[in-house]
Amino acid sequence: MLRGIDVSSHQSSFDPDGQAFVFIKATEGRSYINPRQSAQAARARAAGCVVGFYHFLWPGNIAAQAAYFVEKCASRSHDLLAVDWETTSEGTHASNAEKDRFIREVKKLRPGHRVLLYCNRTYWLNVDTTSYAGDGLWIADYVTAGEPRIKATWRIHQYTDHPVDKNVARFDSKADLQAWARKE
Repeated sequence: MLRGIDVSSHQSSFDPDGQAFVFIKATEGRSYINPRQSAQAARARAAGCVVGFYHFLWPGNIAAQAAYFVEKCASRSHDLLAVDWETTSEGTHASNAEKDRFIREVKKLRPGHRVLLYCNRTYWLNVDTTSYAGDGLWIADYVTAGEPRIKATWRIHQYTDHPVDKNVARFDSKADLQAWARKE
């Protein structure tokens, strides 16, 4: 298992040393852009990490949100892309059809990138009805690293949010993760 973290604009400083990958929040809805994402990506790249970016999905305007994400995120070729599907600050969430459409739109707009679904265990087991996760499931379940309580195949497991969001990825080596990200 490879170790990694995910960060947002709230983590102005983070230590990528010893991490194989870093996911960075890029956008939310159609109005928020993480002002630190380029610097955060540069820091992760300098440490030799595989870099990923994620978009916090709101219900509605799915094609516009997908276009906004790929236009505004600081991704490069072969970076990983993900959609963060959970409850919004207004207590709403995108539907299954909207989540699936967002993943498909991003894959269409950025065919050279892997696109993943991030959600927590409750969403996966009780809200999701399609089991569509694009190129891989990134599951949040705060239990022992690498042992999320789901039956589905997963690529990344977020196992804690203290002191930062920590993850493990189901790859034997960083070279394997890099090859997968390049779609080899």
